[in-house]
Amino acid sequence: MFRFGVQLRSLRLPVRKALQVASELGARGVEIDLRHEIAPRELSQTGVRQFRKLLEDLNLKVCAATYPTRRGYYDSEDLDRRILATKEAIDCAYKLGAPVLTNHLGRVPAEETDPNFTLLRDVMSEIGRYAHQQGVFMTAKTGPESAADLNRLLDVLPDGLLGVEFDPGALIVNGFSARESLEALIKHVRHVRAKDGVRDLAIGRGIEVELGRGSADFPMLLAILDDAGYNGFLTVVRENPQSPRAEIEQSLEYLRQLVPHAE
Repeated sequence: MFRFGVQLRSLRLPVRKALQVASELGARGVEIDLRHEIAPRELSQTGVRQFRKLLEDLNLKVCAATYPTRRGYYDSEDLDRRILATKEAIDCAYKLGAPVLTNHLGRVPAEETDPNFTLLRDVMSEIGRYAHQQGVFMTAKTGPESAADLNRLLDVLPDGLLGVEFDPGALIVNGFSARESLEALIKHVRHVRAKDGVRDLAIGRGIEVELGRGSADFPMLLAILDDAGYNGFLTVVRENPQSPRAEIEQSLEYLRQLVPHAE
């Protein structure tokens, strides 16, 4: 059974207030940013207990944590520090009860003989194993690269070591088919972002739009996910909302119309 979540950053509120609003809107999960909202190194054991108690009181759980890095994992500049910081985020995600930690990995090089591909493979093997040991899935956000490119990386990693956060809006904005991408990546999907987009021919690029008003065929995407046995969260994300609460509420209502028995 699908469950509905909300990205806290989309609400454009302080974390505590955003949690309250997410609960009021009927969400059961929240996505937390471990770079901009909660800093792993600053979160004490007492802070973890207080945060989890707040979640419990609001009938929420952390459905995903994200740790956006400034560079991809194939960029050797400051790479050791980036790996260490990602591991600290994994530890924090586990303490907060998040099943997945997500990030853009950086563009997957076109050739497996490219040294950057080898580096990316080795780094993601290390991070993926660490996450697995901590009880968290490291997941790659979709968007900048094709499903075929991402699959080339997934295919050279041990099965189940790295998952995928499926973001149909980001794929569409980058010129890819959401349906074809999901069909190609479905066995790796660990988290789903409910986000929409269109290609604007007038300006020559893709743009995010309100959920249900773009090119993503959500009834079809949800059917594919359901057939594959996905029973995780559909997390509403709005990157540039004009009216954050109203747009999140509208998105949740759209999903409830498609999946009336979801939590």
